[in-house]
Formats: sequence, structure tokens, C-alpha cells
Amino acid sequence: MNDMADIVAVTGLIVRYAELVDDGDFAGAGELFADGEFVGSGPPAVGREGVERMLRESVILYEDGTPRTHHATTNIAVETDAAAATATARSYVTVFQALPGLLPLQPIAAGRYLDRFELHDGTWRFAARRVTIHLVGDVSRHLRG
Repeated sequence: MNDMADIVAVTGLIVRYAELVDDGDFAGAGELFADGEFVGSGPPAVGREGVERMLRESVILYEDGTPRTHHATTNIAVETDAAAATATARSYVTVFQALPGLLPLQPIAAGRYLDRFELHDGTWRFAARRVTIHLVGDVSRHLRG
């Protein structure tokens, strides 16, 4: 393990998740959790299919195929454990949304990610993500139910 390279790789996974969700690529987001677990406000979503299904069932997509969101992930702090080939990260997430003719750009949710990663055959993967949302705005046009 190379501490700085590992931190960059893990940070890249955190950023990639936000990009995929904002692009409406739920299959790609699910792939990041191929052997992992995603815990939010509902039951845990496990594995590629579970995470993809959870996103498809909960997030509203629009005509352009996206949820019209921007996940800003900040305050990313990564710690690696070379002996265990694992890493943990904590970060803040703020979700912004804008809908033409309906909503100006506005924050709709803010919270924290607590992530755990494992190194498999030289590649970092999500092992678990725990999402805690502390502040909630108008998510009626972002989430079903």
C-alpha cells in the first residue's frame, strides 16, 4: 500500500459515486458497491443489484435521464490501515437540485457519509456506506414517497 495513492484512490470512489448518481447512472453507482452495503434511511441495500434497485425505487429521474441534482461532497477525511488493507472515510454531502420552470437551484439535503473500503487485488472497493442526513429541505421532487 502507498498511503497517498490509496487516499487518492478512495477519494476518487467517493467522488465517482456522486457523479454517477447525478448522471442518473444507477447501474454504475451499484457497481461501486458490488460487494458492499449501503445504509441510509431505509433497509440496507446490499451488493450491485441491491444498491441499483434502491436508487431506482427512491430517486426521481427527469426527461434528461438525471435527477437534476448535484451532490457536493466535501470535508473528505480518509484513514488507511495498511495491515488490514482497509480504509475509512468521513465526509459531508450537500445535495442541490434545480428544475427548469419549477425550482431555482437550492440545497435539498445535507448530511454525512461514513464509508469503509477494502483493497481487493490492488483495487479499492466500497465495503459499506452509512448515510446520515441532518438537514432536509424540499425533497418532494427528488425522492419518491
